[in-house]
Amino acid sequence: MKLELMDQEEQEDYRQLRSIFINIIKCFRMNIFNLKSLAFLTLAVALLSNSADAQRKAKKRSGYTSGYGQSSYGTSSYGNNTNTKKTTTDKATKKTTDTQSGYTSGYGNTNNSQSGYGAASANASRTNIDTTLPVEVVNSGSGLLGNTKPSMRNDQIYSENDIFDGAVPLEYQKVRQTDVPFKIRVWRDIDAREKINSRFNYDGEDDNGNRRFINILLRAIRDNGLTAFNGDDDRFTTPITFDDAMKSFGSGMDTSAVYDMEGNITSYQARNKAVDPDSIYKFRIKEDWFFDRNTSKLYVRIIGIAPMISYRLSTGEIMPNSEHAAFWVYYPDLRPVLVREPAYNQYNPGALTSWEDVFESREFSGYIVKSDLNNPKNLPFKSFIKDPINRLYEGEKVKNHIFDYEQSLWSY
Repeated sequence: MKLELMDQEEQEDYRQLRSIFINIIKCFRMNIFNLKSLAFLTLAVALLSNSADAQRKAKKRSGYTSGYGQSSYGTSSYGNNTNTKKTTTDKATKKTTDTQSGYTSGYGNTNNSQSGYGAASANASRTNIDTTLPVEVVNSGSGLLGNTKPSMRNDQIYSENDIFDGAVPLEYQKVRQTDVPFKIRVWRDIDAREKINSRFNYDGEDDNGNRRFINILLRAIRDNGLTAFNGDDDRFTTPITFDDAMKSFGSGMDTSAVYDMEGNITSYQARNKAVDPDSIYKFRIKEDWFFDRNTSKLYVRIIGIAPMISYRLSTGEIMPNSEHAAFWVYYPDLRPVLVREPAYNQYNPGALTSWEDVFESREFSGYIVKSDLNNPKNLPFKSFIKDPINRLYEGEKVKNHIFDYEQSLWSY
């Protein structure tokens, strides 16, 4: 056999065997080995040769080198395969990988895959929507402003309307700027997870709808013409529509395809994304504390109210430190609505009171998150105080400052 017809490994084995035989012959001529030793060495050389041949045959049978080592089972589905050889299965593999199913996979682009759930991804199907097919809008049955049906009978022993129908808020006393020697503006957060504030998340229903406070705000914007303002500016500079107010909660539409028994797309469904009402549990109020020398009394006037929300990632997780106002409503415009809305009393549900009374009587608990007292840059506490406990202490300092001013006006 010529060396040119051998591959590199066979040539190396041939040279080793040839060298061994030459050394054996030299030793035999020098009478170093007897016949028994020669037979033993010949047997060892034969075993070495058989082992080399077996390794070469096994390597030829495998035909492929897997990313996880040499496998005798052909192509491995893992790793980057190199030194591949064409087999009779190439055509069958190509045929199956180029086949796409009519079903949509929710795991991204799975083209050229052999998945039983098809090759088209959710994003691909969304971008390749057939505009000739009908689209059905499916309203969500839950979330904000649920579909509350009115009762066909009076399910109370009395009519609540005789208390709240025609109610109007008491007009504020006129205040002149020259009569206000002291005024501090504060921003306060109301957390409905506190027991004293649980009425803000009361999930009861009446003929007017769900009685959560956030739903009362949204119905006032939708049905009573209350103007909502952009949440980025608490000075009520940019009015927004009801749809914009709903979009601020992260709601929207999801489009999904409808298939027949053969896997063909017959139509599309557009579903509303439901907003979890329990995720809206904070409300920020903007208020002024001032002293009126004309009446010699300290007053507080609420200027605006805003529901607080946080940004959410695509995974549904809440982005930390992203709490912001969804929108602002001007409280004096909201009072005529609140005076006709009953507020839940957890200690005595029969003792009805209006939401306007809740705010005017200060029947809630809140903590100060911002103030214009000693704050020339007009920043919230979290911008320059990182520790949340210290932020609460800073809010208490502002509250004590207001209290000390009122007490210092009188001598006892």
